[in-house]
Amino acid sequence: MTHNFRPGPRNSITDVDSIRVGQAEDSSVWTGTSVILFDSPAVAGVDVRGGAPGTRDTDALNPSCLVDRVDAIVLSGGSVFGLGASAAVTDALAARGIGFPIGPAKAPIVPSAVLFDLLNGGNKNWGDKSPYADLGRAALNSASKDFKLGNAGAGFGAKAGPFKGGLGTASSISGDGLQVGAIVAVNCVGSPLMPGQSCLWAWPFEQSNEMGGQPLPTAAIDFSSPQEAWTGSPLDSLTNQAGENTTIGLVATNAKLTKAEAQRVAIMAQDGYTRSIRPIHTPFDGDTVFAAAMGTWGQDIEARADLVNRIGLVAADCLARAVGRGVYEASPLGALPAYREVHGSKLRARK
Repeated sequence: MTHNFRPGPRNSITDVDSIRVGQAEDSSVWTGTSVILFDSPAVAGVDVRGGAPGTRDTDALNPSCLVDRVDAIVLSGGSVFGLGASAAVTDALAARGIGFPIGPAKAPIVPSAVLFDLLNGGNKNWGDKSPYADLGRAALNSASKDFKLGNAGAGFGAKAGPFKGGLGTASSISGDGLQVGAIVAVNCVGSPLMPGQSCLWAWPFEQSNEMGGQPLPTAAIDFSSPQEAWTGSPLDSLTNQAGENTTIGLVATNAKLTKAEAQRVAIMAQDGYTRSIRPIHTPFDGDTVFAAAMGTWGQDIEARADLVNRIGLVAADCLARAVGRGVYEASPLGALPAYREVHGSKLRARK
């Protein structure tokens, strides 16, 4: 079996079969929504590690539960208000006749996760109607193979430690046709940047200059120094109220997996956050990773554990790369500087 992997033609989660992404933003509110739409229902799992998650329908992904397919996954800004985006997507899919059949009725399965961007400086005075239902419908209607990164979709108003966060994606395709991809909205308490350096924590995983050609670290981390010197985040930045940050993402593959196997891939993929953000999974984050399997490849593979190991390993790398790209592609917003604005002169391959 060939194990060599290279980025797909788009270096995007949409390099995985039957996946499209739609996004919508509100430039006044400084927020947005991303919808990952499956052209055919996907087997899915989830892993939640942060101490303050905001999610919907994640219990349905438990391997012991009835529903074995999902129709879309929504990532959104807006904290609890952002869950309105997934409700709107559910309504819109039902109107298209898509969903889990229950007699003559159809119930779309649309798990979702939200991040906190309510204090980023945008106009949140929306009265008794938040913008997220409209954003969800607009994102769904725009679903395609190509989509924007950085200040886009769920990453529009995101913050990544001391920098502007953003929406990132990456993919890897093997010589024997296995596809793995990731999409993420980076909004973390921790820092994506190595302390005292111009390189991102994700620098070892960069492919094809996707993060601008990361500079190499110039010194080892001094773990005897104060915590902020080796985490990249000052201590006072870690005293946010619970729920004020979260990195949310999805990894996907064209392989055929069970719900339990998809859950294991999501668990393994969380290491992508660990490789690209420090600290991670704090009490103030709601870090969540979904995993989706499209089932168009590897129908007859018997070595199930080997397949799951292979996908989980590559998914974690893809997620780390997606985090790096989300930060690299972000633009300044309000008082938040962009990584490229501060460290762009050190990048080895400018776009």
